[in-house]
Amino acid sequence: MFNIASEETYQDGQVILKEGSSGDWVYAILSGSVEISKTVGARKYVIEVLKPNEIFGELGFLGGIKRTATARALGETTLGIIDRTSLDQEFNKLSGDFRTILISIVERFKKMIEKTSAFSSRKETRIPKVLSLTFKDRQSFIKAYTGNISPGGLFITTEKPLKEGEPFLLKLQLPDITEPIKIKCEVVWTKKQEQSTKDNPAGMGVKFSEIDKKDNQILKRYLNDINK
Repeated sequence: MFNIASEETYQDGQVILKEGSSGDWVYAILSGSVEISKTVGARKYVIEVLKPNEIFGELGFLGGIKRTATARALGETTLGIIDRTSLDQEFNKLSGDFRTILISIVERFKKMIEKTSAFSSRKETRIPKVLSLTFKDRQSFIKAYTGNISPGGLFITTEKPLKEGEPFLLKLQLPDITEPIKIKCEVVWTKKQEQSTKDNPAGMGVKFSEIDKKDNQILKRYLNDINK
C-alpha cells in the first residue's frame, strides 16, 4: 500500500514525535497502535488512537510546519517510514495550483488548532476595558489600546498586528499609576484589517509570558477593583 523506506519499533508509552518539534517524515502504522494527543495548558487531550494501515505526520510533510500533536506508541508498535523520494515525486506531479491549495489547507488547520488551544486554556474571564498601551515591533514602539484584558492576557486593537507566535514587549498604562507596567508577551492570534468588522476590530490576542511580581500584583488589584 505504501512505499516503505525503513521500519522502526517502539515500546509501550514511547514518544514517536513530540508536539512543537520539527520534522517532515510521514509514518504508516504496520502493527500496534499510536495515540495522538495535544497538551492544552497543563492538560493532555487525546485526539484519536490510530490503528494499522493508518498514517500520521502528513501535515509536516505538506506544509513544512512543526508537529501539531504528540504521537505515542500504545503497546509494542512497528512503524514504516514512507519513502520521502516517492512522496516528493507524487507531490511534484500535482499542478502548482493544487499544491498551493493543499499547503493553504494545512496552514489554516494549524491556525485553527492554535486558536482552539488558546481559547481552551484560558482560565480567566476577559474584562472589556479600553486602556492605553504601547508595544514594540522590530523598529519602534506603536501606540494602541486594549479591547479586553485578564490577568493572563489581553486583546490589542491595532491595524498593525504582529505575527502569530511573535514575542514582544508591552507597556500598559493603568489609571492612577505613574509608570506603565512592562509585560513580555506572545501573540496567540491575529485579525487583520480586511477581516475586521465594526464589532470585531483588527488586532491581536496576546498572552503574558513574563511580568514582574510587583507589576503583576498591581494589575490583579486593578482588575479585581473594576470587576466588583
